[in-house]
Amino acid sequence: MLNAQLLNSQFSTLMGVWLVRCLNMNEQRLTPSGKPYDIHERLLDFAVEIVNAAQFLHTRGPIGRALSYQLLSAGTSAGANAEESDGASSHDDFITKNRIALKEAKESRFRLRIRRRANLVDARFDPLVQESDELVRIIAKIVHNALRNRQKQCPKCGQWRKPRAGRRSDDESNPEP
Repeated sequence: MLNAQLLNSQFSTLMGVWLVRCLNMNEQRLTPSGKPYDIHERLLDFAVEIVNAAQFLHTRGPIGRALSYQLLSAGTSAGANAEESDGASSHDDFITKNRIALKEAKESRFRLRIRRRANLVDARFDPLVQESDELVRIIAKIVHNALRNRQKQCPKCGQWRKPRAGRRSDDESNPEP
């Protein structure tokens, strides 16, 4: 009887935890700095800020207007490529799409830094430059982890295997004389 009551209480606790998770599923989780935890949400917010920066650059004369198109293209493309990586057809496709997102994020960061140093934007845009730097680091880590976890084909038997932690690849363990 005591075991049945214990199992029943454990079951109710698990159901309660599950229900709370389901009810909070649509709530956006935030990092300690108040930014979205989900990389796709963060890239979407970044793209919106890039659009606002491009609109501001249009008021800064013909050079600012010309440069705004480059920033707009790179800044919105990073998020689009990261979104595409979720629907990748293979692990290599996932890596490729995230590498493209990384290149676009790096280009956005560079173009934002140019505008800041050329005084086309003021200190109000410094958080955007900081966010671009953080996004570059996050996407680079995603690519790094995906490459590290990529399956490799065994040259002896042809089977696909996932590399073990702390194990060198075949090329590194058998150096040529």
